[in-house]
Amino acid sequence: MKFLKVLSGFLILFVATNISAQKKIEKFDKLQIDMFPKAKEGFKQVYIQLPIAKNESDLKVEFFVGIEKMLDCNKHFLMGKVNVQDLQGWGYNYYEVESKGETGGTLMGCPDQKKKKKFVSLQPEIVRYNSKLPLVFYVPKDFEVRYRVLRPDVTMKKAVQK
Repeated sequence: MKFLKVLSGFLILFVATNISAQKKIEKFDKLQIDMFPKAKEGFKQVYIQLPIAKNESDLKVEFFVGIEKMLDCNKHFLMGKVNVQDLQGWGYNYYEVESKGETGGTLMGCPDQKKKKKFVSLQPEIVRYNSKLPLVFYVPKDFEVRYRVLRPDVTMKKAVQK
């Protein structure tokens, strides 16, 4: 009898946990990217598929195109640029990266001269959130694209008048 109580308690906990986990599953629209051009030699095509979100017009996506390198204590940035291209006949945009992987940065003296593996990127860009369209990038083979979703503050604040 005691065994049945423990077992039923375990099953109730398992079902509650499973239901909670299912609520956190993100939903995605089925995306088509076949209409985008193939990557040129030395480049690869990567894309971001955003999950369906409530109030998508309130959200933004900040993306970073970069590469991991062994760098010293200075602040570094990747030289190059991201060009926005129009997918002819579709009205969609995609992004082509121009960079040879060269970095620039501050010239502080690093006392220990130790180098660490760091992600260094081009100037980040912010675009609107749209789960119905992929964000498609053409980047050099050794580059990657990282992103984060920017959400508005819960309360709107008022500017101070002088």
